[in-house]
Amino acid sequence: MYTKLLALFFILHNSLEQSSPILRIKEQGMFSAGGSVLHSEGTFDVSNYLSSRAGSTLHVDHANVLYQIPEEETQLPIVFLHGYGQSRMSWMTTPDGREGWSNLFLRKGHSVFLIDQPRRGEAGQTSYAGTISNETSDQTWYTQFRIGTYINGQFTFNENSQFPRGEENLDQFFRQMTPDTAMDSAHGDQNINVTLVAKAVAAVIDKVYSKTGKKSILFSHSQGGMPGWESARYTNNIASIIAIEPGMAPDVTGDDYKALAQKKIPIAFYYGDYIGTNFTDVPAAMMWNFMRTSAYTFEEKYKNEGLTCTIYNLPDEKIYGNDHMMFQDLNNDVLADHIEKWILNNVEGSGGDPDRIPSSSGAINFKFIVLILYLYGILL
Repeated sequence: MYTKLLALFFILHNSLEQSSPILRIKEQGMFSAGGSVLHSEGTFDVSNYLSSRAGSTLHVDHANVLYQIPEEETQLPIVFLHGYGQSRMSWMTTPDGREGWSNLFLRKGHSVFLIDQPRRGEAGQTSYAGTISNETSDQTWYTQFRIGTYINGQFTFNENSQFPRGEENLDQFFRQMTPDTAMDSAHGDQNINVTLVAKAVAAVIDKVYSKTGKKSILFSHSQGGMPGWESARYTNNIASIIAIEPGMAPDVTGDDYKALAQKKIPIAFYYGDYIGTNFTDVPAAMMWNFMRTSAYTFEEKYKNEGLTCTIYNLPDEKIYGNDHMMFQDLNNDVLADHIEKWILNNVEGSGGDPDRIPSSSGAINFKFIVLILYLYGILL
């Protein structure tokens, strides 16, 4: 019996090793891309260096990037561009501490490059001095993001919501929010320079190409949608754009559309739940319905030109309860698998079988469980 138990231990240990959710990273690091340098008049005076700013410089308006390359890199790199009031953190984790999309797509063989867009997060140096206020706004964004709303001193959740519940999770979510250093928020001026952000994103994508020799899939979200579209005007190294509830689709008569069409960039839009006229109890439902309408206009023209564009409304895919921050929802792994399948079917340079997508969960597989039960039966 002892020998059998010892043998079982080693078999189970080896099987567990093979089924382990350990994520192995070959390389990681940080860099900045894009931006400009401000110069002050005069000559730098080293004897008065603490107080004088004459003849000095300031490096500003760049993007900052955290990247990771998996040990088993089999797919195209992904560049993640966050939305309003957010930083790259929104792609990296969830309010309840689960893996974010950056990890989930690393597991699928993508290297990931996570942007803090100019004037946000770790790219805060700005050529335009904003006025950051402490205006209270948690309830505003909670409602706008279609998670729920705030009634009688309590945060509510929309029906069948996939957002992680609990006071601690809400606290973690609100503490992800971060200001834009160029905003004059005291006067309601967002002052987001779309072209400046777009050029920085393009510089990141070109640097990724220099590093990996591969074009990038650009994931954009919300406010990041507009500079995401425009970045196609400044780089030839975008393999595809996955737009997660972008603020608007490109104007089909504008330069952004022309760049996307000329370069034949495959595009997918993803929209969550609680959008449309039937959601009368969701205050932001109609606003998001209006913004989604622009995607249908874009899709029609893009497809008529023989180009690839897909709009996914998640409830139509039998996926319910997702809000504007869907990549942090409880089913973010399901959504990652859905997106990966679209990539494998539509993006040139992607490898693998769309019907055999690596699981996002890293869970122990069924065969391993069967092996345990079989060996347990033998020992009995």
